[in-house]
Amino acid sequence: MEENSSRENDPSQSAQQNPIVNTLACATLEGVQARRIDVEATFTKGLPGFSVVGLASSDIQEARERVKAALQTNDFTFPPLKITINLAPSDLKKSGTHFDLPIALLIALHRREIRREDLYIFGELGLDGRVKSSSLLFPLILSLKEQGLIRRAMVPAEAMEYLRHIPGVDFLPVETLEEAIARLGGDEEAATRTERFEYRAESMQIGDERYYWLGEYPEDFREVKGQELAKRGALIAAAGMHNYLMEGSPGCGKSMIAKRLPYILPPMSETEMLAVAKHQFLDGQVPDFRPRRPFRSPHHTATSASIFGGGSHSARIGEVALAHRGILFFDELPHFQKNLLEALREPMQDRRVHIARVNSKVSYEADFMFVAAMNPCPCGNLLSKSRRCRCNEREILRYRNRLSDPFLDRIDLFVTMQEVESGDRSGEDSASMHAKVIEAFRRQKARGQSAPNGKLGEAEIDRYCRLDDEAADVLEQAVGRFALSHRSIVSIKKVARTIADLDGAESIGKRHLLEALSFRRRK
Repeated sequence: MEENSSRENDPSQSAQQNPIVNTLACATLEGVQARRIDVEATFTKGLPGFSVVGLASSDIQEARERVKAALQTNDFTFPPLKITINLAPSDLKKSGTHFDLPIALLIALHRREIRREDLYIFGELGLDGRVKSSSLLFPLILSLKEQGLIRRAMVPAEAMEYLRHIPGVDFLPVETLEEAIARLGGDEEAATRTERFEYRAESMQIGDERYYWLGEYPEDFREVKGQELAKRGALIAAAGMHNYLMEGSPGCGKSMIAKRLPYILPPMSETEMLAVAKHQFLDGQVPDFRPRRPFRSPHHTATSASIFGGGSHSARIGEVALAHRGILFFDELPHFQKNLLEALREPMQDRRVHIARVNSKVSYEADFMFVAAMNPCPCGNLLSKSRRCRCNEREILRYRNRLSDPFLDRIDLFVTMQEVESGDRSGEDSASMHAKVIEAFRRQKARGQSAPNGKLGEAEIDRYCRLDDEAADVLEQAVGRFALSHRSIVSIKKVARTIADLDGAESIGKRHLLEALSFRRRK
């Protein structure tokens, strides 16, 4: 009787006889979306050991050594039992050093039953027991929040610098493993509730949403001499997030205009800023959470994988994802690979990219404004008044044929730029252009648009791009005269809608439509 009584009072004996299977929630990335992972632990009789199962990557397998060192530093003695950690579901590949903390907590608290189904736990462990951050934490938690899967999370205290931007999540920041054990094992958990973060930027409230922008112009349109037509095209493109192509001789200012466009783009919502930051974290960058839309300018020698993403074992994001909610700029457009340009048609139309590999399939958002610049011929002097073109007709035709009609149909605005002359002067500056863009943006939101004019769908075009009688007659004549395709008609309507917004007009008038027609591509 005394022997039985002593066994009942010994927690280690009880754990061996009736092993407890505790579970803590964590997550892994499948492409760019987070998937919940249940971290399970059992302690059973057998040869002492420590194994992790469930398609864990090498960085998770290495967690065994980090967890052992961190627990032993905190005076924890491993029980003489077989420790099995399972990551469920077992058919999904997992990766990331943030699994260290839930594994360590399950081992440290193995003698008690843990009921924390709604609490996610993330953190990498140092050998001294410090809880460290990981670049995957932000995209993981933001993705879980977008899916409505997370309300509370234990995270490294040092990660709160950027996790506080995610609203509506209760965070339990911890600095050491000892603190994490005390907080998880205690009855009360003091959480840090993240509310709407106040960004240091100019802003305006429209309905339930607040939009932010920066009134800083390190690269100013005032520095562009002449080229008023190209600057007008840039203003229209920025106000409606339209795709924009500039053609002209070398040195006429195409790249200058493109590099100044990001500073006059429409304001950003908090959701947009978080989406941009998520992609930057996935690329290994540390975002500054400022309301500045991204600007990506890959070289024309870039591979398809670097533009669209990919990889042999796991699909990674590329330039089109990093340009999400911003600008993707292709300089020397005809020098890009033809198959790459043709593949760009899908994200330009659908604003998503699908990557299929043997080991993974990924779909991610790629809602960007496409801006491009090109020379009129291989030598660049076809439009020059002072230099002679060295290209023959065949070379010029081959050069232009690198751009297919279906690809060019997805570009809304075309501008042919002339050479800069000595008498050209500075025109409108970026601050005044940005003010016009912001007013046009305000009108678009006041109509109830969820997307800028350049990204409207078919149903939204019928609703918001209404022409008056004169404009409708002009468009009907243009369709017959220029044999416009349906996509071209849609593009002209969207551009005309933006011009009307810049003009402060409720409906699209004749002058708005005529200006939109002047920016169409000449075949």
